[in-house]
Amino acid sequence: MVTTSAARPVLVRCAFCGTPNRVDLTRLPDGPRCGECKRPILLDRPQTVSAEELAETIQDSAVPVLVDFYADWCAPCRAMAPLLDDLAGTRAGQVLVLKLDTDRHPEMATRFGVRGIPTLIAFSGGRETGRQVGLADRLALERLAGLA
Repeated sequence: MVTTSAARPVLVRCAFCGTPNRVDLTRLPDGPRCGECKRPILLDRPQTVSAEELAETIQDSAVPVLVDFYADWCAPCRAMAPLLDDLAGTRAGQVLVLKLDTDRHPEMATRFGVRGIPTLIAFSGGRETGRQVGLADRLALERLAGLA
């Protein structure tokens, strides 16, 4: 008997051309490509999102989403970046890591009640499931995303 795993779709924009793509994370080893420009969609790293993309990406994700609300000038945000890169790489297909620049999208910081950065907010099924303000270690990030 052959069993198939249920699809785990996420909506991500191509880093090269900006086209939204629905990617099934169960097929991640196949190397997803953009439907428009055919370049690779690399989900083993955090995905940068805009205010317009954030709500749709959170709502349409079949896996937990961890959003890093950050700013380029923020030293603690820069300190968190390698941990988020590692989490996205080692847990690709299990969690979608997003980054939203609060300087470029201050309305989203207000909408989500971000009062300090970095703020990491976890979502599942389109709903907030937890948040972490300030620095966190790898285990705290996995717990926040519901992976530990």
